[in-house]
Order: sequence, then C-alpha cells, then structure tokens
Amino acid sequence: MMRKIILMGSTASGKTTLIQAIYNLSRQYKKTQTVEYVKNILDTPGEYIENKRFYNALIVSSYDCDVIGLVHDCTDATCIFPPNFASIFDKTVIGIITKIDCTNKNIGWSENCLKRAGAEHIFRISSFNGTGLEEIKDFLH
Repeated sequence: MMRKIILMGSTASGKTTLIQAIYNLSRQYKKTQTVEYVKNILDTPGEYIENKRFYNALIVSSYDCDVIGLVHDCTDATCIFPPNFASIFDKTVIGIITKIDCTNKNIGWSENCLKRAGAEHIFRISSFNGTGLEEIKDFLH
C-alpha cells in the first residue's frame, strides 16, 4: 500500500504533473484551486506555500499524510521554502526536484534550497521522460 504524501510547492512547480506521471494519467493542465486528493497524493495550491498566512492550511492538511513532499522546479531561481521549514511537521519530509529535463535547469540550487528547508531525502524527477519516477514510487511503497 502506498503511503499518503502531501505535495507543497510554488505555483507551476510541477506538483499536479508529477501526480499524473506517478499514476500514468493523461496530462491535463489546470491550476489547482483547492487541496485535492488523487488516490494517496494530496495536491495543494501553490498559493499555500507562497503566502505565509496559508501555512496553517498546509499544517492541517498534512495531518492525515505520512510524508511531506517539498517540490521545487529546478528552473526557478527562487527558494520559496524558509530555512528549517520541515521542522513544523512531525513527519518524514522529502524534497522533490522537478523539471530536470529542462535546458535551463539548476539542480544544485534546488537541492540546496530543499536541504536548507530540512528535506531528509531528495528525489530528482522528470515527469515527461520518467527519470526518477520509479525511485519515488518505491519510496512511497
């Protein structure tokens, strides 16, 4: 059985696309407007991490999950996660670097961002060519 995970990350960081890739669903691009479960993965709107006033919504939403997934797009030069952000959760916190297949990537920057936030293990993912998907699926099982 797959552990429940909540995905947190900026708008357009690849959370929904990652879910579609994990479950081999057709790619349907839409803006996530509210917290949504897709099987055992909880997808959150990017605004929840982009605005500190919504941190409580992330904390409450994570209650039923086993793993916290911090998602960072390696083409994004900003780090939305504050240092030691993971310390507010009493669960395993992992980092997920998305879009590693893009030409303008900076995987090292993303890794440093996620490590500073407190991610215990970091996965490098391409939802389009499948790189890293089996590793994260194995982790969640």
